Amino acid sequence: MSTISCTWNGRLPHTLTEPRQIDAVLFDLDGTLLDTAPDMVAALNRLLIEQECEELPYEQLRPVVSHGSFGLLAAAFGAEIEPARLQELTARFLVLYSEALAVDTALFAGVSDLLNAIDDQGLPWGIVTNKPEWLTDRVLSQMGIFATAGCVVSGDSLAQRKPHPAPLRHAAGLLNSNPANCIYVGDAERDIQAGRAAGMLTLVATYGYIQDHESPEDWQADGSLQHPLDLQQWLPGASSN
Repeated sequence: MSTISCTWNGRLPHTLTEPRQIDAVLFDLDGTLLDTAPDMVAALNRLLIEQECEELPYEQLRPVVSHGSFGLLAAAFGAEIEPARLQELTARFLVLYSEALAVDTALFAGVSDLLNAIDDQGLPWGIVTNKPEWLTDRVLSQMGIFATAGCVVSGDSLAQRKPHPAPLRHAAGLLNSNPANCIYVGDAERDIQAGRAAGMLTLVATYGYIQDHESPEDWQADGSLQHPLDLQQWLPGASSN
């Protein structure tokens, strides 16, 4: 029986001892396929200026982007912000972001080649994100490279969102795949929690938005990707380590 070993910065958290049939790949969006941080941070700083607050450094905010609008607003205005105030600021932030959501956003290096390789293998793939559908559809349309995606499940496509496994199971169904035969790639702990709960093989995109205090090696993922093209070693036909 072949095995696949998964290393984390020299550590070996666990080894897969059973071969895994893979017939579909699912991805998170922000911090996994798309580097949306430049435009999201720019929108937040425009909001801070409107609120007569000082802008915050890009380097400080970039790792927070995977936590969405609430994470960014908490980083800018404090975690104890009143719910009504948070709702008001969130609505305005989303408007500002929607007005310029694909200015400096780009695919992470290697993503285009990776998706082409997946398409060449005839593997279906899709996106599961917590981003609202109206923003997801707009940014995907403007990026113009996701025409071959078999499904897109957004944060409001279902009643549940990650870390609940329902969006991932729903996406697997849309791809006519058993969740147990899917890979899910994401850069946030909730991605790994959702993927594990759905029974998928989970991989952490360590090139994405991970804060200094976070420890992805403790998220119990099946492995990590330092570069998008590292995913190829997990696809059918790749040799086991």
